[in-house]
Parts: sequence; C-alpha cells; structure tokens
Amino acid sequence: MLAKSSVRKWGLLPADVKALVLKREWKNDASLKARLLNRKPFPIRIGLKPPAGRSAMADMSHFQKFIAEWKAYSPQKNVQWESRNYRALAEQRLPIFFTLENMSDLLEFIGPEALARSEQWTKNMTPLLSISEAFYPPLVKHLSTLESLHVSDAELLASLIKQLSFKMGEGHYLRALPLKGVDTKFLETYLPLVSDLLNVLHKGEITDSGGLLAWLGCLENPKGWLTVRPLCDGIKIKMAGFPVMQLHSDVLREHALPAKNILVVENMQSGLGLPPLKNTIAVFGGGKNVSWMDAHWLKSKRVAYWGDIDSWGFAILSDVRSRLSSVKAMMMDADSISQHEERMVDEPESLEKLPEFLTDAETQIFSALKTGKYSGSRLEQERLSPDYIRLRLEAWAAEG
Repeated sequence: MLAKSSVRKWGLLPADVKALVLKREWKNDASLKARLLNRKPFPIRIGLKPPAGRSAMADMSHFQKFIAEWKAYSPQKNVQWESRNYRALAEQRLPIFFTLENMSDLLEFIGPEALARSEQWTKNMTPLLSISEAFYPPLVKHLSTLESLHVSDAELLASLIKQLSFKMGEGHYLRALPLKGVDTKFLETYLPLVSDLLNVLHKGEITDSGGLLAWLGCLENPKGWLTVRPLCDGIKIKMAGFPVMQLHSDVLREHALPAKNILVVENMQSGLGLPPLKNTIAVFGGGKNVSWMDAHWLKSKRVAYWGDIDSWGFAILSDVRSRLSSVKAMMMDADSISQHEERMVDEPESLEKLPEFLTDAETQIFSALKTGKYSGSRLEQERLSPDYIRLRLEAWAAEG
C-alpha cells in the first residue's frame, strides 16, 4: 500500500516511490523476471509530480517537505531536478523524476533484503551456469524454486543435469535411474526445472519427445494395491514373465512368492527404484499395511524390511517384527544416517510412544530422532543415494 501522501495529485515523497517500486517491480514476479531477462528494459522512471503554483500555495507544508526529503535523499544520481518559476514563490528547484538505471540501482534502492536475495540467486545459479550460460532464462523462470535451494542442492542439481541422457531409463521407472550421488526423489522434486534446463541443453528434445519421462525412456508409475516386482530374470520367468504386478494383501497372505529373498519396502517410489537382485522379489507401496506379513510361507524365506528413518517408519518396522520376528531391517541404521544426514528434514508429526518390537540399536536411533541429535528427525528412504542402496542390498542378497 502506498504512503498516505500518495493519495495527493502531486508531490510524491521517497517513501511513496519506494512503495510503488516494491509493488510494481520487486514484489511483482512477472515484472521482476522480465527485468532480469531484459524483456522489460531499464530504466525505471517515475514522475514525482511536482505541483503547479496554486497547488503548492494551497499546501505549503507538503511542498516544503517534498523538496526537503528529496534534497536529503541519497544517492542524488537517481533524482532529476528542474528549476521552475512560481509567481508567488519565485524560482524553485524541484525534483521531477526518480530513475533506476539498472538492476544494481534497483537492489540498492530496495535495501539489504534485496541484496541478500540477489546473492542467493547468484550462488545457486553459478554451478548451473557453469554448464551452460543458456540456462539463465529457465533459471529466472523458476526463480522462486531456485532461491529456495540450499547451495549444496544447487550443486547437486548441476551434478544431476550432467548425468541425465536420452533413453538412459529405457524400460525402467524414474526411481530406478542409475544415478550416482543424487537421489531420485530429488529429481522428482525439481522435475519442472530439470525439464526446462535439459530442454535448453538438448535444443528442445524434451519438448519434442513429449516430456522428460518420455525423453529418458522411463515407464509410467503403476498405481493400485501392493506392488510385487521380481528383481531378477529367473524369478520373472517363474512369475509368467510379468515385470510388475499388483496383488491384494489377502492374496499375498495365502500364496507364496517364488523367490528365496523377499524385500518389503514401505514406499512405492523406492520400490520402483530397486536394483536387480539375485533370487529376490520386492513387495512395496503398502505403507502401514503390513498385516499380510504374518503369512505362514514367509517363515521359510529370507525377509528384509526397508522404510523411512523416522518415528512412523520404526513403528511400521515394529509392527512387521511383531508378525515375523526373523525379519531383517535394511538401511534403517546409524550408517545410513551418517552417509545422508544433510538430507534429513523434520517429521511433520512424530509418534510419541516407543514401538515395542525394536532392537536396542533401533531404539537408540528412535530416541535420538526425538531428542534432536541429528540435523533432522526424518530421513526418507527416497533421499538415499542409488549407489548406496545398491551396495547395501547386493550385500544382503549375497549373504543368502
């Protein structure tokens, strides 16, 4: 909202001009982006509405304030003055226009908040612009996303862009992309920005392909009940060649799956991203639905469970262990936290009661999450790096 004096027909004060610039330029995303891209070129020039003689005489207090505040304004380079003759007041030197010549002027005028915001843009753009200067327009387009990033995430984004290539996900789900040091949830989180950057880098190929998933050759995510996925060709043959299927929990309870290793995963996306594993079938996407795990046939299998490292993840693990005491927890340990602690976030709503069927080590982690030992209280399984996941799971499968 403009200062009260701006309702007058003449004599804009510095505070009025700042309110106008904030509204029209700085807090107006479309205008700000247009300025950054030079689609709305500088300068920004605002008429200060100096008064006619009668108006000045009718409100001498404001007339004097108008001149005094602009004389005191610094830097004066932004203010254009002009001499005018008034019959009753003689010659007066009046401020006529206020001008911001470039982005540096605009940032200085807005103040420390703008300078800090601009520095954040620059830091986060730098690792990406080092790949291609042509990334600047899409980075400005996604300015709000860009400035929400931590610098380490901007560097991670640059690493991701360098790894993605045409058809690299052929026949696989997005979460199964063979990325190194970058988790696939990170890719999903910033999919629109990544798509636009790659579209520039590869001269419109993403648009021509019908989107990033199509360009990568990735399969669309299946939807439905519990998802069952054989992780090796031999087991796939035993399952009539189906690469993935969905079964109701009642069916899973009554019908044994034809693999020695059964890997149960909390979330759908993490299950879709699993690497090939010898003699293994994955069951995933059920979340808290683990009631089927009291199935008699599971007692003759090597069963592992992998969920989020948070209070609810451990509660689900406890529920699983109450039904199948031999289950082995995967990547819900101190090593997984130490390797990925910078990717932890705060759990929106924590479970207060300690789950009953946890090991001593799991109980210690549960308590540490509650007491703030780590940088966050939640490490989602999707935030673990694919190379780390592959090594841990391959080691487990080899044990059998």
